[in-house]
Amino acid sequence: MENKNENPFKLLNFTAVVLLSGFTVFILKELQSIFLPLFVAVIITFVFLPLYNFLNSKKIPAVISMIIIILIIFILANTVSVFILTSINSISQEFPKYEEKFIHYYESLLPKLNLNEDQINRIKNFFDVKNLLMDGSLTGTITNVLSNITSLLGSLFLIIFYVIFLITESESMGKRFTIAYSEEKNASFRVTLSHIIEGLRDYISGKTLLSLIQAIVIGVILWISGVEFYLIWAFLFFLTDYIPNIGSLLASILVGLFMILQFESILFPVIIMVILVLIQNIKGNVIEPKFIGAKLDLSPFLLFFSLVFWGYIWGIIGMILSVPIMSMLKIILMNIPATKSIAILMSNNPEKINN
Repeated sequence: MENKNENPFKLLNFTAVVLLSGFTVFILKELQSIFLPLFVAVIITFVFLPLYNFLNSKKIPAVISMIIIILIIFILANTVSVFILTSINSISQEFPKYEEKFIHYYESLLPKLNLNEDQINRIKNFFDVKNLLMDGSLTGTITNVLSNITSLLGSLFLIIFYVIFLITESESMGKRFTIAYSEEKNASFRVTLSHIIEGLRDYISGKTLLSLIQAIVIGVILWISGVEFYLIWAFLFFLTDYIPNIGSLLASILVGLFMILQFESILFPVIIMVILVLIQNIKGNVIEPKFIGAKLDLSPFLLFFSLVFWGYIWGIIGMILSVPIMSMLKIILMNIPATKSIAILMSNNPEKINN
């Protein structure tokens, strides 16, 4: 009898979860202008929270500390905006030269494949390289990525307001728990909240710092090697580093292709690419685990799903934010006893967090 009575409630709960999930996706997509800056502000908050706490520990008033952080954000945002706009102009002017070179190599390669004319025409129609390149589709894709980031920076004032309130909330959160809950519950909540904040702060700030250092090293190597657009490629490696494996792979392929077209040879670009891949592997497999630990340990399927899901919700910016968002979610679930099992299911190496 209990099973018969429970089944309708299970079906009702499942239906409610599906409807709520669908409604959440709809809200996130339709209210992108509100929620996307909020998610960016959360990440920025955790990046600057250590600095804010450090300034406070030096007896600097909270208002002054907040002003310093806001000025840093403004300077960084304006610098990135100017850099992106300059990069778009540079790409627009120089890209046709690379397009022509690529099409020349493409058309000279086809006859060497020993195919008949009908097969060659099928390949040309299938890839449609001229329409892809000469009509500016590839150029538009690259500049569109940069333009999306610039448009996000257009919401800078909203992001800064979010950051101000989030940092302020982080200070008063403990006091509110003390007043709202009993001493026993308050102690439990404070420990859980402390673990969540520390985990998110360590992951976001550590990931950003390591990605920035890697981008600087790669930029210097490309600059010494005489690679054009080296600053753009370094910035691209910084952004795509938030998308493990797939992001770095796409950035490496794009840079490698441009180097082959620029130097009109394969050997030198291959040597540079081997060096870049070596740097990424040392950073990703040796240095990063020591700084971030198992916090980025997500299931490969979950990584791919989150990439597709957040890309559908918020486009290119969503793809860049997908892994930080899922990592933050995992850290939160891992520090709540009732949801720790879900965090274990999200992990690729559950033994690392099942202690």
